[in-house]
Amino acid sequence: MRALILSIIIVISIQRTYAEEEFDQWIETFRKEALKKNISQETFAASITFMRLDERVLRLKNKQPEFTQTLSGYLEKRITPTRVQTGQHHLEENAVLLKALQKQYGVDPRVIVALWGLESNFGQYMGSYPILSSLTTLAFSSSRGTYFRNELIAALQTVEDGHTTPAQMVGSWAGAMGQCQFMPWNYKQYAVDYDGDGKRDIWTTRADALASIANFLKALGWNDDLTWGRPVLLPLDFDSTLADGKTSKPLRDWDAIGIRRLNGTNLPEKTINARLLRPARAGGKAYLIYDNFDVLMKWNRSHYFVISVGTLSDQLRR
Repeated sequence: MRALILSIIIVISIQRTYAEEEFDQWIETFRKEALKKNISQETFAASITFMRLDERVLRLKNKQPEFTQTLSGYLEKRITPTRVQTGQHHLEENAVLLKALQKQYGVDPRVIVALWGLESNFGQYMGSYPILSSLTTLAFSSSRGTYFRNELIAALQTVEDGHTTPAQMVGSWAGAMGQCQFMPWNYKQYAVDYDGDGKRDIWTTRADALASIANFLKALGWNDDLTWGRPVLLPLDFDSTLADGKTSKPLRDWDAIGIRRLNGTNLPEKTINARLLRPARAGGKAYLIYDNFDVLMKWNRSHYFVISVGTLSDQLRR
């Protein structure tokens, strides 16, 4: 028995040694790549202590709630009475800023606040994972290694440009940062220095965070003349093949085949096209979705997430 235990210990030790050597080689290769992409020796040296493997990230990467929950459970957890009330408070408290952002970027304040609320609970919880550690772990071990490698480069460029420090750069286990939970590449492209202090501070400056949300949605193609979609009722004899999320029809055509609002009334008399979607594990719930639904899908490619943003923004109206 002792011999067997000793053999197991030796095997585990050898495996760890090989893994450590492989990771060290990966870091050295990555260092050379980073230097070629204008990351200074000083920035890399300041960041290297944060670029380590995090076993928590490895455990979490296959447990996203969108793949394990029902739609009802997902919405119930995220759209609580407290969150709705807090969102309405922020709409009032930040009315001047939000109206200015709507004028500049063409994005409804309710959508900005809904995204802010769902991404970070209105800036109250931005995640506690060191971003450089999360991205290093995913770049080294994930099947999407190239994607996370590029995000890690973008994170280092954020440090290089002086917008934050490696220690201050904390966020989600998957690498999203700040009150708006931008991935580093999106931060680089769309974050805004709205208060003009020289830093695009999506961590502690509310105006920068909300302006960054609006700027990103504008870049993704948000149309403020439309809403995101709406939950609907289906007739008993409905052709289920139409609920594929792809078949596009004018609203009047959906109305003609018996699609109704949740209160049973006819659909709006507007000349816009819509598609019908019945998400997985949604318990039969159906939604007519507009082009802005696709815009939000570019933010987060989850039907559940987009429906939660739209639903919260609707409830903020009330």
